[in-house]
Amino acid sequence: MRSLLILISASLLLLSSCKKSQLECDIEDIQDYLKSHNLTAKSTDTGLHYIITTEGTGASPTVANKVTVRYKGYLLDGTVFDQTQGSSTASFPLANVIQGWQEAIPYLKKGGKGTFFIPSEYGYGGQAQPGIPAWSVLIFEVELVSFQ
Repeated sequence: MRSLLILISASLLLLSSCKKSQLECDIEDIQDYLKSHNLTAKSTDTGLHYIITTEGTGASPTVANKVTVRYKGYLLDGTVFDQTQGSSTASFPLANVIQGWQEAIPYLKKGGKGTFFIPSEYGYGGQAQPGIPAWSVLIFEVELVSFQ
């Protein structure tokens, strides 16, 4: 009986020491994805990872701007959940989108392109969306066409 209690106590201690926050798990998943795809990204204090593929010119937008973009959004497994088609664009106030976009898009300049890896809490968190399970890391390839 004593051995069983020791085993249970040790198991509980092991389980409690292995817990990570959702953000830590997301960052680990992003880093694994980057490594497995041989990509190098910069990261921010929030856990956003990004790769600027085309620098663009001029100033960068702020959350106060309306942006016009072309984009493709997908999950770590490659499942595309949303995208603009062909040369079509989408325009919206940056203040009205997920927090991950509010942080990411200002890294771009007009004509710039980048890939952004957004931890789930800066996307949709625990709320599933069409094509996006709860707690999903989001990847967006974005071209900033213009802003005002």
